[in-house]
Amino acid sequence: MPYTNDDFAEYAAAAWPRLVRAAHLLTGDFHEAEDLVQTTLAKVCARWRRIPREEVEFYVRRSLINNNLSRVRKRRVIHLLTPLMPERVHGRHAGHAEHIEERAAVTQALETLSARQRAVVVLRYWEDLSEQEIAEVLNCSVGTVKTHARRALETLRAHPVIARRLPGSEAGARTAPGTRTAPGARAVPGTGAGTGARP
Repeated sequence: MPYTNDDFAEYAAAAWPRLVRAAHLLTGDFHEAEDLVQTTLAKVCARWRRIPREEVEFYVRRSLINNNLSRVRKRRVIHLLTPLMPERVHGRHAGHAEHIEERAAVTQALETLSARQRAVVVLRYWEDLSEQEIAEVLNCSVGTVKTHARRALETLRAHPVIARRLPGSEAGARTAPGTRTAPGARAVPGTGAGTGARP
């Protein structure tokens, strides 16, 4: 049964917060993130009726990543970072200031990575994709994904903002190899190395 325009509108509305969150981690800027998601959804909409149902998430993720890589190649601009994650702009809760500080630290550290390293980190630790799934999205080998991930984590752990938050020592102890805890953030419930569980 082919998709309809109503199907797309429903999908876009449901996926928007998640896509903006991922795009914000990729771009470091809330307005850039919204623009990136809008561009991605516009391209997805144009092909909506031809995308198999089981491949929608894969197609959207690949489109989001590729559009961001294209944006980086074209502009090569370091964006000012916003201290708030998109879904928390107006929120208030216990520990709100600490939460904002942690998110800002992660976003600042991510800005030091290359576009592909940043994509691997976001897909691995926030989207919870396996290395094989990331390789498919980025159209590269699993070995390349592992290399990007290793170099990205080395860079993040050396970043002074992240190092201060790593447990174990004043300088920031090294996180055990293979852990699924996002650098500078709390562990994501239900994740495990190599699970390949989709969000």
